[in-house]
Amino acid sequence: MEHRHAGAHRIDLVVYPGFKALEAIGPMSVFDYANIHLRARDQQGGYEVRITSAAQGVVQSDTLMALQATQSLSDLAANGTGCTVIVVGSRHIETVLGTSGELVQWLQSMAARVPRLIALCSGSFFLAEAGLLDERRAATHWSVVKLLAQRYPRVQVDADAIYVRDDVKDSDGERQIWTSAGVTAGIDLALAVVEQDFGHALALEVARDLVMYLKRPGGQSQFSVPLAAQSTQHRGVQAVQQWLLAHLNQPVTLAQMAEQAAMSERHFRRVFQQETGQSPSAFVENARLEAAKQLLEAQSQWPLKTVAAHVGLGSEQALRHLFVKKLGITPVAYRERFGD
Repeated sequence: MEHRHAGAHRIDLVVYPGFKALEAIGPMSVFDYANIHLRARDQQGGYEVRITSAAQGVVQSDTLMALQATQSLSDLAANGTGCTVIVVGSRHIETVLGTSGELVQWLQSMAARVPRLIALCSGSFFLAEAGLLDERRAATHWSVVKLLAQRYPRVQVDADAIYVRDDVKDSDGERQIWTSAGVTAGIDLALAVVEQDFGHALALEVARDLVMYLKRPGGQSQFSVPLAAQSTQHRGVQAVQQWLLAHLNQPVTLAQMAEQAAMSERHFRRVFQQETGQSPSAFVENARLEAAKQLLEAQSQWPLKTVAAHVGLGSEQALRHLFVKKLGITPVAYRERFGD
């Protein structure tokens, strides 16, 4: 579903006391730079960003910065929303969620009238609380992935995704729901919005202004596998993780992993899942993917079969299958985008 158009594209950015400042300012900057380039092209329209909150007035962020809300939620309910509504996240999402019943109710009543609804970082909790993410895939900040999944078991939480776009078709019509990972991932998402609205060339110009890649793939992992291994509390599981990272170029079986942990296979699988939130095979797959990404970024001349061999994948075809499955792009496309 495309949103390209000639007129102004109105975006309602929803904030509340304690919102994450960068999550508001980052996308606002993206849309502002897009307007600069559109004016330079003598192109009409562009983005009109409005700050919205429960009530009009100054809204303090989690930093020294505050924003002036010129629209209230009731104003939008009475007069209609823009083409896009963006709800930002908070560092203390559980506390904020408990005092934001009006926003949740507004989302429940208005979501079907919003062509493109976006939640940044922990802002996904507002959509989940409103029931808008039931049976849908969603992203959020890595630090609250488990909390989102536990609190809203009907949400298909994607722990790896930088952002997720879900196209909705039901009795209310067609619309989109986007969710993103933490903080700077909101900028990646905003660039994807610009590309959807005004095309690849404009999004690329904005990305260059911001000294960023045009976009990280939506499925790119938001955290490092080795870093996640270091944070594991169970010493036996952590030892297996470190052993796996040192032997990625070799075939690895569940029996070998269980032996390293001095556990039965059944017990090891259960403990590993409990400690890490993923199965042993999923950890190995993610570790091989990250190692392959690093090689593709650093070794621009290596054949794909060599990269596959170095990360324990049996063939170039297996490498391609993993990248398409996890990132939605081929190893060749990844190297073109991120290689040196």
